[in-house]
Amino acid sequence: NLSAQANEAVNVEVREAREAELINEIPVSGSVSASQIALLSSQLAGLVKRIHVEAGDQVTRGDLLVELDSEMAEIALDSARASANSAREASTDSQRRFNEAQALIARSAIAASEVRGLESVVKINAAALQVANAEVRQREAELRQHRIEVPFNGTLSRKLVEVGEWVTPGTGLLELVSTEQLRVDFQLAQRFYPLVENEAKLDIRFDAHPQRSFTGTVVSKVPLSSSDARTFLLRTELEQADAPALIPGMSADAVLRLTDKRRGVVVDRDALRRYPDGRVSVWIVNDPPSADESPTVREQQVETGLSFAGEVEISA
Repeated sequence: NLSAQANEAVNVEVREAREAELINEIPVSGSVSASQIALLSSQLAGLVKRIHVEAGDQVTRGDLLVELDSEMAEIALDSARASANSAREASTDSQRRFNEAQALIARSAIAASEVRGLESVVKINAAALQVANAEVRQREAELRQHRIEVPFNGTLSRKLVEVGEWVTPGTGLLELVSTEQLRVDFQLAQRFYPLVENEAKLDIRFDAHPQRSFTGTVVSKVPLSSSDARTFLLRTELEQADAPALIPGMSADAVLRLTDKRRGVVVDRDALRRYPDGRVSVWIVNDPPSADESPTVREQQVETGLSFAGEVEISA
């Protein structure tokens, strides 16, 4: 009866379908990457004398990491400095004698040829002093190369050498990873390459911080596709100033929002009714023919397109 039907009636919320710019939401997976990773090595051969750090230590640019045995380099520097002092004395003495000869030539007390000879000695000794000073600078540089210092702020991820080992140029000693300006890299299907715009946004989640969602911004896309996976690299940075503690290699999942370059009709996702056979429909409210009559509804089968932000495109 009518009374029973009235008691069974339920309230429903009616929302209008609207035209909107369509957004393509693409799920992607990636990982945190460091802006700088360096395998530190020595510029010369030598015996490792001291190691001042361990793997996991945080270091600052200029910190001392490794010292090589520098005894022979110190001896060579002392010898070069002694030679430079001797050359400096010889240059100073030859210049003094040349100046004295110039004073005598005005009184015709010395032959002009002898003065020219003294002038040549001055030039020779000046050149010898330059060579000796260059030798000192070379020995000083070699001595500095016995000390391996931190080139940028970061964390030591690996220690590859121990005290007492003999190393040669290019031998890996320590691996240094920058923990500043960490990025999140994703591999994206190559068909999306022309759709990705600079500063496109992503919603990013990390396995280590599952309860929080972070906003990422595209900073670059590498225009090189992997021939095997048919993907390209998408590099992003987090916008939040209070980003959590991250480490290179940490996994991340994200949803990339790309403008589809077109507009379409969208409805609330909850307005869709899905059937086991794959059919999708919505209920449409028909306006009553007169103010005295109630509106009616009818079910309309539809085809859906893109889904984003709680809304679904009605493509047909």
